[in-house]
Amino acid sequence: MSVSTPNPPTIGRSPAPIFAALGDATRLSLVARLSEGAPRSISQLTEGSNLTRQAITKHLKVLEAAGVVRGIRVGREQQFEFNSEAINELRSYLEGVSRQWDDALGRLKAFVER
Repeated sequence: MSVSTPNPPTIGRSPAPIFAALGDATRLSLVARLSEGAPRSISQLTEGSNLTRQAITKHLKVLEAAGVVRGIRVGREQQFEFNSEAINELRSYLEGVSRQWDDALGRLKAFVER
């Protein structure tokens, strides 16, 4: 009996950079702070942290490259804001993977119960 393998779910781009960016505790906390509301400067994001501005900048650049945050210029200052589109794409991707597993488990159950 031939079993067809469904195509993997896709998003506009590979989800790997987003997973990698969110896999770091510091970057995850930056995303949590930025998702609370208004854009924040590097100075604002450094407050209350034991990290330097350079370290925060490095983490923000990784998040920006993954599409999770956006940098915007406000005068001479760069501010960062949360980009929910990347997370929504990731959610859709994970829902597709979940459907694939549900389908595969359903086929396995049907095969075993014959």
